[in-house]
Amino acid sequence: MSNKPLDIPEIDTTTRDEIKEPPLYKVLLHNDDYTTMDFVVMVIETVFHKSPSEATRIMLNVHRNGIGVCGVYPAEIAETKVNTVHSLAVEAGFPLKASMEKA
Repeated sequence: MSNKPLDIPEIDTTTRDEIKEPPLYKVLLHNDDYTTMDFVVMVIETVFHKSPSEATRIMLNVHRNGIGVCGVYPAEIAETKVNTVHSLAVEAGFPLKASMEKA
C-alpha cells in the first residue's frame, strides 16, 4: 500500500443568497349568460376559500366586467383550481369557464 496522500476535491460550501420564487398566475373566472350567480359564489367560496362577502364581490366583478380574479397562485395550484372549477361546472351543468394567466 502506498503512502501517497489522497487527492480529495474541494467541496463548494458557499451558499446562494438568491432564491428565485416560482412565477405566480392569476386564476380568472369568465362571465357567461347561463351560470347562476349563486353557483359562482359557491365555487369562489369552496375552491378559493373566500368569505361570502368577498365571493359576492368577485362574482359581481365577473358579472359586470366579463372577467374577475379569484386569486394568485403558483402554476400547479392555479392549474388545479382551474380544473376544479371546470369539474364542478360540468357536474352542475353550467358552462362556467376559468383560466389562468401570468401575474
